[in-house]
Amino acid sequence: MTSWSALEDELDHWQEAGKTATFWWRDDDLNEPTEAFDMLLNMRDQLDIPLTLAVIPDNVDPHIADQLEGCHLVQHGVTHTSYAADGEKKSEFPNSRNAADALADLAAGKARMETLFEENFYAFLVPPWNRISDDLLPGMADLGFVGVSRFKARKQAVPVPGFAEVNTHIDPVDWRGSRSAHSDAFILGMAVDHLYARRAGHVDAHEPTGFLSHHLMYDAPLWEITYKLLSYLNSHEAARFLTLPGALSVMEELSPRDTN
Repeated sequence: MTSWSALEDELDHWQEAGKTATFWWRDDDLNEPTEAFDMLLNMRDQLDIPLTLAVIPDNVDPHIADQLEGCHLVQHGVTHTSYAADGEKKSEFPNSRNAADALADLAAGKARMETLFEENFYAFLVPPWNRISDDLLPGMADLGFVGVSRFKARKQAVPVPGFAEVNTHIDPVDWRGSRSAHSDAFILGMAVDHLYARRAGHVDAHEPTGFLSHHLMYDAPLWEITYKLLSYLNSHEAARFLTLPGALSVMEELSPRDTN
């Protein structure tokens, strides 16, 4: 069972090695202003760390852009509807879906995001349920997307030339059980496991450890552990939170123009 002291020990190892443990924060399913969204922004302000907001383009309320200091908006699918065939896991962009149809939807969603949120939009895709057919990635790059964000350690930093992958690795929600917070030990284990794997060279050491939140379905335990963990990480001298564009800017596999 992983403890807070185990997380502290792991970060101390990074510090002793003269390395910086990078992190980033992504929140999914934004579509309209809500009380939960206000709570999320208040937490971001208190923590003073960058936040990437994954926005569903379909019927999005433009007023979500009224207070976005310290935030970037990225695209969260198009309608957040599953097109999975029988036997496939939920996905808006599964292997079985016609590629031309999927890319046409992605282009329409991107155009809407660019029109509504020109100053705040960053052309990154967060596929609903963290799933998308790899066959679509070259077409996405052609559409002007600069990357994709899924869940678990990435296999390749740049799966398509000029197109990055920056994933999340810590999800506090017990999706298959209570739909409230996992135990502290389980959540801390996700953090320590990815940090250790980076430090040991088992996964890409340059991929920042990503924290994933879902503000719309948060209850009190989820708000509590999210604040507690992010606050703790932000206070450790070895830790540094990056913006999503910042995570791309340190990728040697990309040229500077690919990160803009």
